[in-house]
Amino acid sequence: MTEAAAAPEGSVEALDASAPPCGPDCTVHKVHQAVVLGPDGRYYPAPDYPKRPATRLGRFFGRVVNGPAWLAPLALVMCMTLPVWYVLANNPTDAEPDLGACAFKMVTGFDCPGCGGTRALWYVLHGNLPEAARYHAIAVFAAPFLVYMYLSWAWRRMFPNARFTLPKLRLGPNTISVFLAVWGVFWVVRNLPWAPFTSLYV
Repeated sequence: MTEAAAAPEGSVEALDASAPPCGPDCTVHKVHQAVVLGPDGRYYPAPDYPKRPATRLGRFFGRVVNGPAWLAPLALVMCMTLPVWYVLANNPTDAEPDLGACAFKMVTGFDCPGCGGTRALWYVLHGNLPEAARYHAIAVFAAPFLVYMYLSWAWRRMFPNARFTLPKLRLGPNTISVFLAVWGVFWVVRNLPWAPFTSLYV
């Protein structure tokens, strides 16, 4: 008969023997407590592992997420203000080739998946949706959904007890997969060197 191996660190056997088991129904009534399944089929409190100290960036985002209800929505709006300001201030439709050029396009000569997005944003901000769609139809299509998802999330976060609420837009894996597939096809098609696909090249 072989001897039992020593209990590995962090296992049930390594726990304080005086710690009372919480019973087999512990996962139902004490889901907030971390537990491990012992060799006797009973659940025991899991050992506490040392937490890795948070970085400055992690602490910053933690304060934003756990701060006042309006702080995270406001921070996101401020982050989006910078690219909008840049587009309005620089007019990418008249920019020189060496100002903000796409590195992928400079190296390969092909449009990248995001090429035309900045110019599309310019035309959207000026109310010219047909021209915006010509530069990046996928971005123009996705923009209203992204704006609605932000508004729905921000409203529920800032007014959790409001009687009126915006329905939550749920995007499942299938929806996201289809969207990414269509985006990939759009990227390939706009780089084809034959008419009428050449009209999509930007």
